[in-house]
Amino acid sequence: MKIGAVRGMRDILPEETPLWRHLEAEIRAAFRLYGYREIRTPLLETAELFSRGVGEATDVVHKEMYVFPDKKGLLLALRPEATASVVRAYLEHGLYAKGGLAKLYYFGPMFRYEKPQKGRSRQFHQYGVEALGSLDPALDAEVIDLASYLVERLGLPREGLFLRINSIGCRRDRDRYREALRDFFEPRQAELCSDCRRRLSENPMRILDCKHPTCQPAIQAAPRSTDSLCGECGAHFQEVLAQLERLGLPYELDHTLVRGLDYYTRTVFELASKDLGAQDALLGGGRYDELAEMLGGPPTPGVGFAGGMERLVLVLRERLELELGRELDVYLIPIGEAPEVKRTAAWILAQLRRAGLAADMEYLGRSLRKATQVAARLARYALYLGPDELARGEVKLKDLGTGAESAQAIGAFERPEMLKRMLARG
Repeated sequence: MKIGAVRGMRDILPEETPLWRHLEAEIRAAFRLYGYREIRTPLLETAELFSRGVGEATDVVHKEMYVFPDKKGLLLALRPEATASVVRAYLEHGLYAKGGLAKLYYFGPMFRYEKPQKGRSRQFHQYGVEALGSLDPALDAEVIDLASYLVERLGLPREGLFLRINSIGCRRDRDRYREALRDFFEPRQAELCSDCRRRLSENPMRILDCKHPTCQPAIQAAPRSTDSLCGECGAHFQEVLAQLERLGLPYELDHTLVRGLDYYTRTVFELASKDLGAQDALLGGGRYDELAEMLGGPPTPGVGFAGGMERLVLVLRERLELELGRELDVYLIPIGEAPEVKRTAAWILAQLRRAGLAADMEYLGRSLRKATQVAARLARYALYLGPDELARGEVKLKDLGTGAESAQAIGAFERPEMLKRMLARG
């Protein structure tokens, strides 16, 4: 019996990894421009971290976490998201004691046991930022601006994107809002799906996350979170919107947007793409000013966002795969079976690599035509070496983009600087 990958967990094959590496490099570059530094947290955390931070009543904790006991009975979880892990690390290592604003970013795999579908797997890869230590609404706007700049940098046209935003207020605001939602939905239980009837008693705000068609009429008619905001939270939200307008970032107020995790406070947002259909969010985030206290730390406001790499790959694959297809600088093609030709070709290959050039060679004995076709897919240049070229002490260099050809002395391969100039000239 053939063993395959676990359902919902897929291999990223060599044909795909150039696009992933390109996206990762661009994301890192964007994060650095905004002053964020990388943090790496473990794949495994205590399950309590997420039940306390993310929320027992959320679908993530209630239905989707991979949870198991270790050999001593401690309940562990494969991380389903990264914000709780980053805040745990921030507290555990006393980063708050250093003063100032901590601006952190991360990459890595996350795990959720949910139905695999387009752009969503049980192992998925996230990138994100967390800014810890300030309540300033300008920081909310900066994080949203970074999200917008990032997707534009990656090549997504602004007209295909839209920003949804809302505010769910502080803890007291949310308590009032939950009661308003409970009063609204109680007499409408017959209009709700079974999950939402459960959510009504546990946390009625989660009903607003539901995508079931049955629930949509009631959700659209439900009270708005902004009607329950205290004066301070209302002023904070209005300043965030004013900052976005000054930055030239258009937005849509979405009163059903509450995000799916219990640690969110005040500003919540999603940046979505018209190319993704119903599950259209590329990234999302918001404030979580109470999360550090939930995890046993001092009061520490925070704001951030996370996005899925798989979603980016779906949207950007066609735009970038041709540009990123050639990973090699040189593909070397020995002609014929003469031992000295093959030995010299192997020596040239070693010199190319030691000069810092990505190079490979035809090892399968394919015809000249087929080997050249392979070279055209993989490399910018082809080098041909046969008995005639060897007798003349040269190789033929072909630019696979333009078709231009030139003869190059084999002796040039002893000098790395000559090799780079040679390829620059073509």
